Amino acid sequence: MTTLYDGFDIESFEAGKGLWHARIRRADFSPVAIDGVLFPAMEVGFAWPDPDAAIADAKHHIDRFRRRAEDSDDE
Repeated sequence: MTTLYDGFDIESFEAGKGLWHARIRRADFSPVAIDGVLFPAMEVGFAWPDPDAAIADAKHHIDRFRRRAEDSDDE
């Protein structure tokens, strides 16, 4: 399952029986920068019980990264 959210592609995948994770990539395929380190994609989190929970967690991470980037721009 792939979801587009705020310029990012979120792909949920089953990493094991009933263990769902999410992979985040920029929709334009440019790397994601975190603290100056570039990543082509990121896999987030935890083993969620279903793909919707994995996607919701990925959206939370995207929102948090965006707020963090905006806060660092203000400094």
